[in-house]
Amino acid sequence: MATLKEFEEALKAAGNTAALEILETLRERDRANRSIRPARRLTGRKMTPELAGEILHLHHTTQMTQQEIAFQLGVNQGRVNEVIKRGKWLDGDPAAAEAVARDKAVDRAKRGVGIAPRRAPARPKATPPNATPSKPTPKAAKPAKAPSSSKPTPPAQLLFDGL
Repeated sequence: MATLKEFEEALKAAGNTAALEILETLRERDRANRSIRPARRLTGRKMTPELAGEILHLHHTTQMTQQEIAFQLGVNQGRVNEVIKRGKWLDGDPAAAEAVARDKAVDRAKRGVGIAPRRAPARPKATPPNATPSKPTPKAAKPAKAPSSSKPTPPAQLLFDGL
């Protein structure tokens, strides 16, 4: 299947200017109607025993998948799995393992402790248009391969002529 760019090149090669004009007006219309959509990613809600109870209720009373439950309640699908499979977050005990881990993570985030975000790779600086390009350093030439002295193998028909 041809791409739109290939189609445009074929129209140019054929000299079909009327079709190229129509294509350009369609492109301009599409550009005018474009909009920037917000990201679909949701920020997770804080897991509470009440939210865990809601997850279990939806799981037992509906045929919804974990992903659907997560999307409806605004939580990560992994959290839904933890509640359903392991019973996490069902009690309001602040000494529970998941509550302690959450509190430690929140504390680390407040202090700014953790792995620094990756920096974007440095882009090479653009050379001014009037600057002369630098010459690349020559690479060492590869030694020429010596011709082999072995004789070529005879064709198969010559081998079977004596039979």
